[in-house]
Amino acid sequence: MALIYILDDEAGAQTLQIRGDLHKYLIKVRRHKEGDELSFRARQNIEILHNYKLESVEARSAELSLISSKVAEVKSKKSLHIGWCIIDSNSIEKVLPSLCEIGVEKISFIACERSQKNFKLDFKRFERIQEAAMQQCGRSTYIEFDTYKNIKEFIDKFPHANVFDFCENSLQDYSDIKTVLIGCEGGFSSKERELLSSLKRFRLDTPMVLRSESAVLAVASKIVL
Repeated sequence: MALIYILDDEAGAQTLQIRGDLHKYLIKVRRHKEGDELSFRARQNIEILHNYKLESVEARSAELSLISSKVAEVKSKKSLHIGWCIIDSNSIEKVLPSLCEIGVEKISFIACERSQKNFKLDFKRFERIQEAAMQQCGRSTYIEFDTYKNIKEFIDKFPHANVFDFCENSLQDYSDIKTVLIGCEGGFSSKERELLSSLKRFRLDTPMVLRSESAVLAVASKIVL
C-alpha cells in the first residue's frame, strides 16, 4: 500500500498545505489523522515518490511535512503496445482505468474502415482518467497514446504485430507478443484482412463473441499479467 500516492504539483516541497476536495478526500473519506504518513508524486517528476507526515488537521486545511524523497518507478515488467481500431470514446474511457492498472504501455488508435468517423479522441481527458487509476494502483508511468490513419500505416511501422481475430489459432503462449492489433465492432473489412494476411493471427479460447473493449481487456490481461 505504501506506493499508492496522491498527485500534487507541489509534491517535493518541505511542507504541503492541502485544502478543498483533497482535504475532504484525505480526512473525511480516507479518515487520515495527525501522525499518518502519506505518499505524493508531482507530475513533472513523477518517478520520485515523496513521503509526508500529517502534522496538523484543521476544519478546512491540513499541513504535512516532508519525510523523504526517492526514485520509485512503478510499471509493468512486460511491455505491451496495443493497436486499437477506434470505437466509441465512451467505451474506451470505461476500460482505460483497467488497462492502466494492468500495465499496458502504449495504445495506438487506428481509423479502420469499420470505425465510425464521428468519434473524437480526447487525449487530455484520457490523461485525467489515467491519473485517477495511477493514484489508486501505484503506477508511475502514463500510457502513451498516438493515432494512425489506417491499418496499412500501422502495420508498415509494426510489421511483427500479432492480430486478434476470428480464426482457428487459439494461442496458448503469449510470452513473445509485444504488439497486438485489435479491431473495432464487426472486425476487419475484407480489404484489411488482405493487408493482414501475412501476420500471425490468434483468438482466445472462448466460444463467445467479444466486444472490442472486452477483447482489449482480455488480451492485455493474458499478455501482461
